[in-house]
Amino acid sequence: MKKALSTPNKLLLMVSPFVVFAFVFHYLPLAGWYFAFVDYQPGSSPTEMPFVGLKWFRALISSQEQVHTILRVLANTLGMSFLGIASSILPLIFAIFLYELRSSKLRRFVQTVSTAPNFVSWVLVYALVFAFLSVDNGVVNNVLTRMGVISAPINFLISSDHLWIKMTLLGIWKGLGWSAIMYLAAINGIDQEQYEAAAIDGAGRFKQTLHVTVPGLMPTFFVLLLLAIANIINTGMDQYFVFSNAMTADSIEVLDLYTYNTGIVSGNFSFATVVSILKTVVSLALLFSVNRISKSVRGESIF
Repeated sequence: MKKALSTPNKLLLMVSPFVVFAFVFHYLPLAGWYFAFVDYQPGSSPTEMPFVGLKWFRALISSQEQVHTILRVLANTLGMSFLGIASSILPLIFAIFLYELRSSKLRRFVQTVSTAPNFVSWVLVYALVFAFLSVDNGVVNNVLTRMGVISAPINFLISSDHLWIKMTLLGIWKGLGWSAIMYLAAINGIDQEQYEAAAIDGAGRFKQTLHVTVPGLMPTFFVLLLLAIANIINTGMDQYFVFSNAMTADSIEVLDLYTYNTGIVSGNFSFATVVSILKTVVSLALLFSVNRISKSVRGESIF
């Protein structure tokens, strides 16, 4: 009879597929950092590419124009990231209101409707926004024109005015319901005896929420907030790529989109690799810094 696996071995066996996945898709690609130290030549073997040392690292500050470009891209990245962090309290508030709904059917309906946009690609989101805001047949322009608010249609999609706020609002709409799921799980994990004790002490629903639910959600909120701060320069590129055009490029180009434009569009893979390396280094530095701050302030570390 075969000997049963011990509990630690079972757990190790269960986690092994995820370890392999992380290694293949997150650690193995780090070998591509080699291209930051060579002159990349499409179709050539990596060993045949001329080694140039720190040439592409120095290219980041090689001219005043290049420095200006990097600073502009960093400003876009940090600006929209800070707006996203500032709005990170909204999923918590939404989860509390959702939990407080008396009707379970209404709660499930609202949760389903608010979560659905998370599974819609940014390409479809752009198509939806275009249908509402386009100059020719956009719903918003047609309504405003007929009401006499504007005399001529406005091309909202090529306007860079308040673009960071527009992108943030779209991000909130798309991810609000999905982000609230973790807070709903945290609410369900709060000991119900705390609510019963508060009710016995005369606390109503509002005071129970204020003195039991909110404190119970704070650990989850701070962990997610600190992780968001540590990941502040990794904004992704999908949203900004589909909404980017010649008129909005200067205000919407973030680091991830800049890396794509430099590497894939312009073909300068070596320089794009350098930007990616610096992003990774800065993200790691932020993560460890935030972890240290969390440990000193809250007495708890993220990892």
